[in-house]
Amino acid sequence: MKLPGSLQGRLMALLLPGLVLLWAAVALVSYFETEHELDELLDSHLAQAAALLVVQQLAELEEHDEDHHHGRTVPPPAAQGYSSRTAFQVWHKGQLSLRSSNAPSAPMATHKTGFETLRLSGERWRVFATQGAEHDVLVYVGEQTDSRDDILEAVLRSLLVPAALALPLLALAGWWSVRWGLAPLRALSGQLRQRQPQALQPVAVADAPTEMAPLLEALNQLFGRIATLIEHERRFTADAAHELRTPIAAIRTQAQVALGAVVDEERRHALLQTLAGCDRATHLVQQLLTLSRLEGQAVVGAGSPVVDLAVLARQVAADLGRGALAHRQQLELDAPAPCPVRGDEALLGVLLRNLLDNALRYSPDGAPVRLSLTRDAAGTRLQLEDGGPGLADADQARLGERFFRVLGTGADGSGLGWSIVRRIAATQGASITTGRSASLGGLAVNVHWPSAVTVVS
Repeated sequence: MKLPGSLQGRLMALLLPGLVLLWAAVALVSYFETEHELDELLDSHLAQAAALLVVQQLAELEEHDEDHHHGRTVPPPAAQGYSSRTAFQVWHKGQLSLRSSNAPSAPMATHKTGFETLRLSGERWRVFATQGAEHDVLVYVGEQTDSRDDILEAVLRSLLVPAALALPLLALAGWWSVRWGLAPLRALSGQLRQRQPQALQPVAVADAPTEMAPLLEALNQLFGRIATLIEHERRFTADAAHELRTPIAAIRTQAQVALGAVVDEERRHALLQTLAGCDRATHLVQQLLTLSRLEGQAVVGAGSPVVDLAVLARQVAADLGRGALAHRQQLELDAPAPCPVRGDEALLGVLLRNLLDNALRYSPDGAPVRLSLTRDAAGTRLQLEDGGPGLADADQARLGERFFRVLGTGADGSGLGWSIVRRIAATQGASITTGRSASLGGLAVNVHWPSAVTVVS
């Protein structure tokens, strides 16, 4: 069965059939219970009537001669319409001694004691048989079952007809109750419908039931996350527009120099600078796109795939090894054992690449760079040390701010690498700390994956 589209219609579609079924069940139980009680009541009346007849017959037999009463017929009471539906017989020593006018001359039942339901002259009768103390008197008292059915019908009619007439009123009351109960939802719907697109303040509904509290809380949390994302987007757009002006202006300047150059060497130098500016702008755009994609990235959980950091670190080190050789830098990797963690392989690769690229970029020619991976009961730890000049404590505290770069290093960069690294670490369940390398003298970066995301082999 297809349910209606509205919540109120669905509740009524589920409530009304249940109400009708409940009414039908009550009517059925009432029918059987009333029939049972009525049968017991009328059967007891038959038994009492039979007992009275036995006592009366014995008294008459003691007082008069039994032949005087042989086969006597008792007329029905005057003005008693129900009397035609009842009958009795009194037998004494196998002879019919007394009977009602509508009773047959043959025994009314086959049993000598107890109740029996049978047909007499085409009608169904309920007959009770009992014997006297000397077993020479046998009394039959019967009643047509149609009379019982009429009484049962009258009782049930007085009980169920008002209940059936009350069903529409119950349905109307249920409809009104459901509508009144859903009023807070309609109020919430009206608020959301009238809201402006930029309105992200929390929603409040007066007299909201406790069942709506999780919905309102989740909705307000959603508005909060949307507001945060919009603020990040606005700041991101403003920062990107500001930072892209510099490489674009440099490209334009070099292009103008190339156009005005009269010497081939000067023109070639300007064009090479133009290409370098394009590369810097491309790198900046790629970093911005990566950072934008990370804004909506979910945090890793138990169902995330498993990544071996040792294998991933060897791949990244091999990719950047050629640049290190060009600057005579000593790139060392210490990852003797597998280090499986749960996370996104592509994002973890970006994290390792940015950290290692920064270490190589800001270290002088011939400086050592060491990357090591270890595992223990607390989780997995990555340590990256370089032989560069290192950073002051104030500059280390600002690592991760967008477009922050330490001046005077002479290295190219967008200032987004550390923002990307910290955002990836947050989504992958890792923490990052920085300090000064005790062995190499430069910057030391420690990335720790706790045991919650470390896979135990």
